Amino acid sequence: MAILKVSPTRVSLLRLKKELKVAKKGHKLLKDKRDGLVKKFMAVIFEARDLRESVESRLGSAFDSYSRASGMTAAAALGTAFMVPNAKIDLGVKVNSIMSVKIPEFSIEKKGSAFSYGMFETTGDLDNAMVKFDEVFVDILHLAGLEKTAENLAEEIEKTRRRVSALENVRIPNLEETIKFITMQLDERGRDAVVSTMRVKAMIMAKEVESS
Repeated sequence: MAILKVSPTRVSLLRLKKELKVAKKGHKLLKDKRDGLVKKFMAVIFEARDLRESVESRLGSAFDSYSRASGMTAAAALGTAFMVPNAKIDLGVKVNSIMSVKIPEFSIEKKGSAFSYGMFETTGDLDNAMVKFDEVFVDILHLAGLEKTAENLAEEIEKTRRRVSALENVRIPNLEETIKFITMQLDERGRDAVVSTMRVKAMIMAKEVESS
């Protein structure tokens, strides 16, 4: 704690009391914001964890099917199968805000079919792989949005935590200590003024007695 460099006057005291009131109100609002962000962050983390486990499992299954297909299909035939894509995807990004934190939201619109090849030179494993990749694609985008959301929330939580700490451990104690110091100074001045007034009054009364 430290006493701020201000003049020990009543005007300064009133101003500091107003600042302290605002600081305490801001401290409470920031704590509420921090707690809300942490709650949202934990919800996003759990959702992202569950979705990542699902995505990784489904991608693993898709790659297994593709590996079997590539092992049973000629390289030239496999290359030809994907030479002319038959699907088109439009990706949209919208940014929302939660407690001043930017939250990305991805949306996709798929047109056409994932199957851009004939069935004569390929195997059923390749069909299975394409279906699995197509189904998991949307969840991959959703997972990317969740992980970016978690990152942004973590950054805002840290910023808010630092501001709460600065108010709690520095600004508010300094204001309280300075207010206490100025109050003591003003009280001491008040007592000195009373003593001086009593002395002057006593001197006046003494002169009146002498002159009577």
